[in-house]
Amino acid sequence: MIRTLVVDDDFRVVDLHCDYVAQVDGFAVAGSAGTGAQALELVDRLVPDLVLLDLYLPDMSGLDVLQQLREGSHPPVDVIAITAARDVDSLRTAMRGGVVHYLIKPFRLAAFEEKLTSYAAARARISRLAVADQGEIDRIFAALRTSRRVALPKGLSDATLELVVRALDGSLSGMTAAAVGQVAGLSRVTARRYLDYLGRLGMVRLTMRYGGRGRPEHRYHLAGAGVRAAARPGGGPGFG
Repeated sequence: MIRTLVVDDDFRVVDLHCDYVAQVDGFAVAGSAGTGAQALELVDRLVPDLVLLDLYLPDMSGLDVLQQLREGSHPPVDVIAITAARDVDSLRTAMRGGVVHYLIKPFRLAAFEEKLTSYAAARARISRLAVADQGEIDRIFAALRTSRRVALPKGLSDATLELVVRALDGSLSGMTAAAVGQVAGLSRVTARRYLDYLGRLGMVRLTMRYGGRGRPEHRYHLAGAGVRAAARPGGGPGFG
């Protein structure tokens, strides 16, 4: 689970965002704070993986909180800015502070879920790396940029995509395209098209299994938490 700290000065917004977090696969609420000082104290005490940070706080700016998190002796933590601030200076400062996403209020659950699932997929890719080549780095950043609201490529459907993701779900050793096709009721060629598409988005990774003579066996694995949520019908998979 990705343990998440929710920070906002409005208790009603805190409750709403906590409820949103609970609805996204692979995430759990670690705590909440209504001030910058509380946020810094809870980061030290709870050591969350992610902070959802409002920029308008009563005691200090969320940007000051971000700066202290980066410059002080606090545990490392990822930050998504969630704010009504639309000015370019706030955006620029937040980017310089290393925010993963910048989500402007008000927004719907779908947009919120989109940001979290893209972050989860990128985080999962990074966690598997020992040394990253340029191609892998490009795929990680592409995972954070690509929007799940973009239509699927011609010939692909949300319903079939969900079948492919479900076929892979729970497989620890990965599956071949033929095996995915058999479980999903598709031909190997069709399954391969969907798997390649998910692979381009960084949601599926490919490994090679060598054994005996002949060509190596290609096996596909889900990239990490939140993938199924991103592949639900009504919004093609991708990253926010």
